[in-house]
Amino acid sequence: MLSRDELHDLFEGLAGLPYGGEVVDQRTHALQAAAHAVAAGADDELVLAAAFHDVGRARPVAERHRGLPHEQAGAAFARDHLTERSAWAIEQHVAAKRYLVAVDPAYHDTLSPVSVRTLRAQGGPMSPEETAAFEAHAWSSDAVALRRWDDTAKDPEGPVLPMEDLIAAYERVMR
Repeated sequence: MLSRDELHDLFEGLAGLPYGGEVVDQRTHALQAAAHAVAAGADDELVLAAAFHDVGRARPVAERHRGLPHEQAGAAFARDHLTERSAWAIEQHVAAKRYLVAVDPAYHDTLSPVSVRTLRAQGGPMSPEETAAFEAHAWSSDAVALRRWDDTAKDPEGPVLPMEDLIAAYERVMR
């Protein structure tokens, strides 16, 4: 289990870290995604998944998991420090974007220019076979919810989850 100080340090390490051309930094993005999860009534595991979904971009995590895409590095970190459900949602949040583009044509128009660009690099819309396999997983709706919170967590004026609330959720899940 991570200590309160380790959690603070991890998220403080995201402050000022660019978020691929978006108008918010990695810390704001993470805490906004978590705030959206709370507003949607998500349970603590999904709030944590929202907060940690891009942790694979944090310097210590990326260095430990060199060469892995951020969602896989983040999932590896989450398997060590969160729950399997949180880790799976983190690992699948990129796949969920590909899924949503495949099943909801209007979804593409909601993506930021950066997300449209990365979608191409991530493989574009899922094939029908990939879509069926994704839908068959028991936690696919968790990954889709996380993806939607991720997409809306790019507002410099948007709400952010206070660190104390994030730490409290972490302690409830990990006790």
